[in-house]
Amino acid sequence: MAAGRRRKEKRAEGMANTLHKGDLPKGLNLGPVIAVDSETMGLNPHRDRLCVVQLSAGDGNAHLVQLDRKTYEAPRLKALLGDPKVLKIFHFARFDLAAFIQWLGVAATPVYCTKIASKLARTYTDRHGLKDLSKELLGVELSKQQQSSDWGAESLSDAQIDYAAADVLYLHALKEKLDAMLEREGRMALAQACFDFLPARAALDLAGWEEIDIFAHA
Repeated sequence: MAAGRRRKEKRAEGMANTLHKGDLPKGLNLGPVIAVDSETMGLNPHRDRLCVVQLSAGDGNAHLVQLDRKTYEAPRLKALLGDPKVLKIFHFARFDLAAFIQWLGVAATPVYCTKIASKLARTYTDRHGLKDLSKELLGVELSKQQQSSDWGAESLSDAQIDYAAADVLYLHALKEKLDAMLEREGRMALAQACFDFLPARAALDLAGWEEIDIFAHA
């Protein structure tokens, strides 16, 4: 195993979570549609540093990049996030996009957000968290035990790696389920318009309009 990487074999043979230090390895090809998530020190993108970015090609494998928080130099990761030919699937993309703009200086487009898709398709419920979605649509129980943990630690625990990986391993399958519901309900075009607006929504958050509805009358 190359220096700077840690691999934990799990689930089925050949499937693994791999931790990369600083950047993605050269030559890694995750395909035209990737699942993306991030871990930060908190929920304020101006104050709370971006620590980890996790990605998956939807093949059962997850790649985690533990960023160098002194430099944030991750050219291969930044190129992938900003590649207009690669669709990025998020859950609550608004937060991750703002963090990437703030700390990596990159606008991650184009975007698909499973939380927005859920709110437009699953109007029979107000439960749109990733845990709820995964349980209902995929029959997968996700643990949120590590949600509040120190992502700025020099070394990440196996429990942290497993938690971070789980947040991207099922997004491709969720997108497929939600797309079918959006098509059935005639809301796919509306969803796409929302996805297209997300980079601007993240920029508004960073500029100070995070709690203000600029479309409201008042």
